[in-house]
Amino acid sequence: MREFGSLKTKTALVTGAATGIGAACARELVAAGASVMLTDIDMAGCEQLSSALNDAGGTTFWAQQDVTIETDWQRVVADTVDKCGGLDVLVNNAGIYLGGTLESNSLEDLRRLNAVNVESIFMGMKYAVMAMKPGGTAGRGGSIINLSSVAGLIGVPGHTAYGSSKGAVRLYTKHAAVEFGRLDYGVRVNSIHPGLIDTQMGHLVFEDFVEVGQAPDVDAAKEAVLGMIPLAALGQVEHVANMVRFLASDESAYCTGAEFVVDGGMTAA
Repeated sequence: MREFGSLKTKTALVTGAATGIGAACARELVAAGASVMLTDIDMAGCEQLSSALNDAGGTTFWAQQDVTIETDWQRVVADTVDKCGGLDVLVNNAGIYLGGTLESNSLEDLRRLNAVNVESIFMGMKYAVMAMKPGGTAGRGGSIINLSSVAGLIGVPGHTAYGSSKGAVRLYTKHAAVEFGRLDYGVRVNSIHPGLIDTQMGHLVFEDFVEVGQAPDVDAAKEAVLGMIPLAALGQVEHVANMVRFLASDESAYCTGAEFVVDGGMTAA
């Protein structure tokens, strides 16, 4: 009997893999048996994680990647196919955060945010599906998993720019899922929408609550945010990684174009 969520024989590419959610995803995919290419702009962090996973018996490779550069995408997809023996899963995780009010955000900051959070999703899907589809260099279909956010589903003070970028990820996912399905590529596309996760980026939200006048100080902001979450706790990176594993596996074979929310009930309250 096959193990539930097994990824043995599958290969994956994870962007933003050096820290946080990306690192947790890499660890979970390796634990499930996948061969994984780790990429990040943080070369040292990526190499360190890859080395640790390989020492523990995993099969990983790493590459430095700036997800805003198209030639970097072409290179890492080709390297994944070459070194891992194919490409079955893309975890489009790399992203940055921009808080503050709409009035305080600059056009320059907005363009940088969209380059990382939106344009990278487009390029990742483009070059991954070219490899995954019939006749591609990998050619056996696959699963593309785009990391969005609950801020891409609901309005949040101080998240106008960030939330809009993550909303774009949500709709890119749906359009690509329908397109790839109709073209019979055998490639599924889904988005994951984490709530407030206990990472360095996640904790910036507390500071933004203070900045936009939603709380007098960081401690009050934490209390206010936890009050918005029915499970009354921050999410952990492993919660998101577990969802990534499911969507990477054949257990999710009938899921495409869907939103998977990992938020402790925040958007249901």
